[in-house]
Amino acid sequence: MKYEIRGTVMQSVEVWLEAGETVYTESGGMAWMSDGISMDTNMKGGLLSGLKRMASGESLFLTDYTCTAATGFVVFTPGVMGKVIALELVEDQSVIMQRNAFMCAQSTVTLEMHTHKRLGTMFFGGEGLFLQKVTGPGVAFCEIDGEVVEYQLQEGQTLKVDPGHVAMFEPSVNFDITRVQGVKNMFLSGEGIFLTTLTGPGRVWLQSMPLPNLATRLIPFLPKSKD
Repeated sequence: MKYEIRGTVMQSVEVWLEAGETVYTESGGMAWMSDGISMDTNMKGGLLSGLKRMASGESLFLTDYTCTAATGFVVFTPGVMGKVIALELVEDQSVIMQRNAFMCAQSTVTLEMHTHKRLGTMFFGGEGLFLQKVTGPGVAFCEIDGEVVEYQLQEGQTLKVDPGHVAMFEPSVNFDITRVQGVKNMFLSGEGIFLTTLTGPGRVWLQSMPLPNLATRLIPFLPKSKD
């Protein structure tokens, strides 16, 4: 399998397949494709796996795209402005990502739901109750809101992040929350009461414009009801 990520602000990924190779995506994830590609929509892993995917932000059904010609391609695009990231995963290597980040992957990659280890991080960590986890071997593609900044954290190194800006991280990274110090900082700084803490070792990917933040910025410009 070969691929090319194209564009700058609104990227796409073109995946080239050889005969018999397969990639899968959530329902409605494909933008366009060449002739010689077959589609098979299915509940990969059964009903329980499908319900878990729904809880993590994906669809109940997934669609396989298999090359039935000598070669062919399929193009996938993200839902909002941002970056497409390719994760080239080896056997049993995993990456944890925010809800709705998964785009598509080789058939050898496993997509499953991931839950936080601590109850507090579920409610105050800015990433929701359930996350997504992809596990290799194979290539998986994800979409990140806005621009992306990647850090390689060393053992014990910590980043404090405004909730919602965490796009992905490796399982070796400890994901937790910490309270903002000082009452004035909590209520007047605009950063809220809690910050997300990421402690190494491992890689983390941060996003510059989380979709909920963008939606909040747009509210003042939306037409108001006259009722």
